[in-house]
Amino acid sequence: MTHPRTTPATPDADTESHPPTEGHAPADAHAPTEGPSPTEGHQPTENPLPTERQADSEAQADATHPADPEDDRPLALTPPTELRAHLAARLHTAARAWLHRALDEAAANPGTHGPISVWELRIAEAGRRCGPDHADAARVLILHAARADTDALSRVYFQGTGAERRAVLHALPHLVTGPQALPLVEDALRTNDTRLLAAAVGPYAARHLDSHQWRHAVLKCLFTGVHVETVAELDRRAHRDTELARMLGDYAAERTAAGRPVPEDLYRVLTLTDPTATPPAPAAQRGDRGTDGKES
Repeated sequence: MTHPRTTPATPDADTESHPPTEGHAPADAHAPTEGPSPTEGHQPTENPLPTERQADSEAQADATHPADPEDDRPLALTPPTELRAHLAARLHTAARAWLHRALDEAAANPGTHGPISVWELRIAEAGRRCGPDHADAARVLILHAARADTDALSRVYFQGTGAERRAVLHALPHLVTGPQALPLVEDALRTNDTRLLAAAVGPYAARHLDSHQWRHAVLKCLFTGVHVETVAELDRRAHRDTELARMLGDYAAERTAAGRPVPEDLYRVLTLTDPTATPPAPAAQRGDRGTDGKES
């Protein structure tokens, strides 16, 4: 059984937030880099071998090629073999070597072993090894290589940072065939972390969320500003959904009454629910700002 951490994970509390500039050593290049800190939800690891320590310094200074537009492809919809080739082509030598080693370790030691598996440590390292542009993809690949089941995914999710939680959500469609991982999606939908929300409304949610939960997930996206393009299978699930249309109408009326603009995305979803629907009139300009509508 897994247990959530006593304090919520920071959305991007790992080291991928500030990657080193290529060709320049980071300010803390001489600080120990044995593994993730305890604040990331992982136990300290043993000192790495000298070759690993050297590879770590090289990876931080020479992690990735600049990201290109193709890197915006949905991770949850990309087959692992294609994702691995795509990522390997964009990593520099040291980072690519680290990725191959991490995937080999995960494949050789799948599942869960002891208090923490070696591949879980590699997931925690991915931000500083591969850089922020490719860390999510590297983590997804490690989860695939480890053939993580629902228990392992739940442990990584509830003990991980926001970035690690995103990776788990992206990996769900290829790793879990049934609805048993829905608690992870439901947890993400309760947050206001927009990147986590975007990952939560992927193909796994489209496949397994019931109608009530899915409608509220769409409204949560509108409420927080997550583009509805990220909602997997939106056209299919919203098609002629009269209950969703009613909820959208209520939300639009609430925003209008409060003098707040209605999100443009709402009109698109409303049209999907009823192709003959007319978008609500824009909110009137008011002198005072009204109160925001409450989430239902």
